[in-house]
Amino acid sequence: MKSVQKGFTLIELMIVVAIIGILAAIAIPAYQNYIAKSQVTRAVAELGAVKTAYEDCLNNGQGNGTDCQIGWTGSNIQKLLTPATAAVSTAKATTNANITSTGTISGQFDGAAAATLKDGTAKKVTWTRSTSGTWTCATDAASKYAPTGCPGV
Repeated sequence: MKSVQKGFTLIELMIVVAIIGILAAIAIPAYQNYIAKSQVTRAVAELGAVKTAYEDCLNNGQGNGTDCQIGWTGSNIQKLLTPATAAVSTAKATTNANITSTGTISGQFDGAAAATLKDGTAKKVTWTRSTSGTWTCATDAASKYAPTGCPGV
């Protein structure tokens, strides 16, 4: 009588483990890049939401520094730098600088942001208003992370 093989040989198992290791070595860096790109996009949107309050303060003559609530309620990936600072992520921010027709709204990556956005000099996202009332976005994050419409370095 012949004996029937049951299970896998050691070499077959080692081949499967090697294939999984190769796939993981490719997938993990790609996933980290995806996370960083999504966080830059999120930061642009979070700061972009402040533009409405900024314009409202400007139009209502509340640009002298402390009269205007800009509606920032916090973020776990960035801290607000201008036109207000919020030390606590859930604290509502009041402006700490004059709101002018050529002002900026900027935030710096912090907290739970991807390591590539915080390593060395932490990266920023900045919205800048021109005298004509148009807003432009820029970031000093690598261009591979920057969304369309907000160029990176």
